[in-house]
Amino acid sequence: SDDGKLSFDEFKAYFADGVLSGEELHELFRTIDTHNTDNLDTEELCDYFSKHLGEYENVLCVLEDLNITILKAMDKTKKDYQEASNLEQFVTRFLLKETLNQLQSLQSSLECAMETTEEQTRQERKDPTKPEVLSVQWPGKRLARRLQRNNSLSSNNPYSSTGWIEEDNEWVIQINRLQKLIDRLEKKDLRLEPFEEEVLKENARSHIMIVQRQMSVIEEKVEEFRLALKQYVESASAQGGCLHVSIQKLPSNFHFIVYEFWENSNAWNSHLQMNYSKAFQRSNVDFLETPELITTMLVPGKY
Repeated sequence: SDDGKLSFDEFKAYFADGVLSGEELHELFRTIDTHNTDNLDTEELCDYFSKHLGEYENVLCVLEDLNITILKAMDKTKKDYQEASNLEQFVTRFLLKETLNQLQSLQSSLECAMETTEEQTRQERKDPTKPEVLSVQWPGKRLARRLQRNNSLSSNNPYSSTGWIEEDNEWVIQINRLQKLIDRLEKKDLRLEPFEEEVLKENARSHIMIVQRQMSVIEEKVEEFRLALKQYVESASAQGGCLHVSIQKLPSNFHFIVYEFWENSNAWNSHLQMNYSKAFQRSNVDFLETPELITTMLVPGKY
């Protein structure tokens, strides 16, 4: 609520990682709350996490320096780019793109490590307590999956200790299996753009809006949610701008994914203003464990 402190609900919404149960999160909250105020302030958070930084203290310091360096470079780019020659502008664009690629590569490695540690913990834990699910979507999720080859966690990596490999061999196998799959996909000569320029006729459909809606439903509310979802799909499908609606349910939990195809973004935006759509969104407040995740993408209307 931007009041300079975190209540337990705010703490849970940000720190829940899908592994710790609600009880464990509450215990962690009480541990950090050394002032016993049922709210966490900046000082308490800093005191707790600073004791556990370890090697990440150096990492965070470097990231702070990197952030300052990039901001300085961006500021200079803003001042100099317009006055630069065409060749100098090209070099600037190349350097920006290469910097972004390097950062994305680093991010993908960190994401892979984070997801693997979470999955490993879930497999090791045989705790029947239902974990809290992360309700805050981290930015840039899976923005780039390409791992740098020299950073591969393989048995031939000289920087990997023998003990680590023996203890986490399954982790290494899964990461390398993923890397091999990515290698095969990267060798495919995919062409997503037409070979020839497409000249659109007036009023022609240029793009289709694809919408993915992910919803984690409270177990006790599943039947009510199914009924509301059925009514929503029937109403949405009857709209003139709706091309198709598809529903998937993951077998392992009460997680639903709805795919919607709309003629264009205007049709999708109009659909959001309809009463049936607003009613479905209001009902989800009671039915869902966490806020739904909506992803949209525009694709060419003709291939």
